[in-house]
Amino acid sequence: MSAATESCSKVMDMIYEYSGNESGHEGAMPFLTQIQISIHTFFCQNCAKEIETFEKTRQILKEDFFLKSPGLENSIMARITAEEEQLQTEENHAIPGGIPTRGWVIAGIIIIVSLISIFFSIDFKSVATESGKDFLLPVGLTFAGVITAYCALFIGSHLKEFTHKFRL
Repeated sequence: MSAATESCSKVMDMIYEYSGNESGHEGAMPFLTQIQISIHTFFCQNCAKEIETFEKTRQILKEDFFLKSPGLENSIMARITAEEEQLQTEENHAIPGGIPTRGWVIAGIIIIVSLISIFFSIDFKSVATESGKDFLLPVGLTFAGVITAYCALFIGSHLKEFTHKFRL
């Protein structure tokens, strides 16, 4: 690598290093560095052109790249607000065609009352006395299976509400 290309590379590295300083102060680049770059660009036309192109590109990206649109922010914020309100109303309403939470609670109470009422029926007492303790296992498994299935269906159909309520 020749001394000229090494010097050019060093000057361009200094330009790129101090171009990230967006403070807007003239003193952002050290004075000696400014002198060194000025002297180099006075003798090296390639670096002068490259620095000029770099500064023009940087200025275009800084000012003209994004078009000014005064109503854009308001329209974006209005859309975000509308989407948030729509999500909240969807969470507050039951799924169309689904059973609302009140219906699930009523159905659960009916299931529990009907399962408990089995123990008080006349047929249950006669079967329980004939079978003995062997009869309690199938009754207990049936009772547990019905309650588990009901709870699984209830939780599965209200998963969004539970995740939102318990922040899961």
